[in-house]
Amino acid sequence: MSTVSTVNGGISFWYADRGTPIAREPLPGDSTADVCIVGGGYTGLWTAYYLKKAVPFLNITILEANFCGYGASGRNGGWLYNGIAGRDRYAKLHGHEAAVRLQQAMNDTVAEVVRVATEEDIDADIHQGGVLEVAYTPAQLARLKDFHSVEIAFGETDRVLRGARETGERVNVTGAVGSTWTPHGARLHPVKLVTGLAATVEALGVTIHESTPVTAIEPKHARTPYGTVRAPYILRCTEGFTANLKGHKRTWLPMNSSMIATEPLPRSVWDAIGWEGRETLGDMAHAYMYAQRTADDRIALGGRGVPYRYGSATDNDGRTQPATIEALRDILVRLFPVAAGARIDHAWSGVLGVPRDWCATVTLDRSTGLGWAGGYVGSGVATTNLAARTLRDLIQQDSGQSGPTELTTLPWVDHKVRKWEPEPFRWLGVHGMYAAYRAADRRELTSPRPGTDPIAKAADRLAGRH
Repeated sequence: MSTVSTVNGGISFWYADRGTPIAREPLPGDSTADVCIVGGGYTGLWTAYYLKKAVPFLNITILEANFCGYGASGRNGGWLYNGIAGRDRYAKLHGHEAAVRLQQAMNDTVAEVVRVATEEDIDADIHQGGVLEVAYTPAQLARLKDFHSVEIAFGETDRVLRGARETGERVNVTGAVGSTWTPHGARLHPVKLVTGLAATVEALGVTIHESTPVTAIEPKHARTPYGTVRAPYILRCTEGFTANLKGHKRTWLPMNSSMIATEPLPRSVWDAIGWEGRETLGDMAHAYMYAQRTADDRIALGGRGVPYRYGSATDNDGRTQPATIEALRDILVRLFPVAAGARIDHAWSGVLGVPRDWCATVTLDRSTGLGWAGGYVGSGVATTNLAARTLRDLIQQDSGQSGPTELTTLPWVDHKVRKWEPEPFRWLGVHGMYAAYRAADRRELTSPRPGTDPIAKAADRLAGRH
């Protein structure tokens, strides 16, 4: 299929659908605040929201290099779900029950986002259909059953395991042999959520300066080309763009993820596919895909393209490689052959933050007032909300307004991890890892064996995921 008619880049389809906002005014000069938040994505906006709700007189300033939602918050797949990066490692470090508490907090977070969106009148096309993850090879089915058992062991007792027939009755994924479903998930329009949040916090009295890149974060100082903001608390909420900050080139790796969106599909196609529950849809491949049925009846589907740019470089406008567009379209057609004739209206990409041990974290250094949250490894739509509420509680605890809370004692708080390797080892490792995952997926598609391909196990060890 030709991609001549495909819009490539332009930040994301969600902005093409919604319209790119006019940037707010940059920082006019040196300034002061009680809390300065660096980054105007979900983490920064949610943190400002909860701090302002808890302490209305706080003077909060957000500094954003482009405009709110320019990064992953405006480019993601619209999966509001209860996954969190690093849970198994936290169980090993802090015990099973601590990880169960973290998972329960994530389950509750899905409902919390929906609650706030409703309360604040943010129409983000939210549909609570849960999350359906499918298997279509023997190896994937074995992993899916193991995954299902582990989720239940972490307290998700309302998760359901389905066979091939029941899966097909929900979503007719070609060749699906089973699935697992959780109610703790919803589809949404990422840009409608992020622009709604920005407007909400601004109405609460939070100051937002856009087109204001922060060049350095220091104790009580956020430095920009236009001036310095001084505040007792400086919070880094920059996720995949963290490597752009001075001293943070190897803190979190900016991993690329790419997406395509079809044209609106006709009723005849949906009659064949089903998907009436509008679940967010994933699979058990090693180089996994994620998809949703949008409010206007498109399929938006994502996965890894070129996984990483040398030197932790990040893109400017979301443009992705033609080969990646074709690869994602191949996945679409393999899963839904009935959609083979659909035009691909839009393709884009963005970066997400990956720590060296693949564990999300929230930290406040009480000696310096520096805080940060992120490393969500692609699970940030909901995790940002939990991170923000945790940062709120950590700041209130540090300032003497409260004691420890349920959130401040979760096992991801103050988690420390070593930095990524220097180049060229970083580039070679990431590209080698994803080449191995793709090779394993290809082998599993034609293999009758239920076990995970050994190549994928080697890639997991290389990545440091286990």
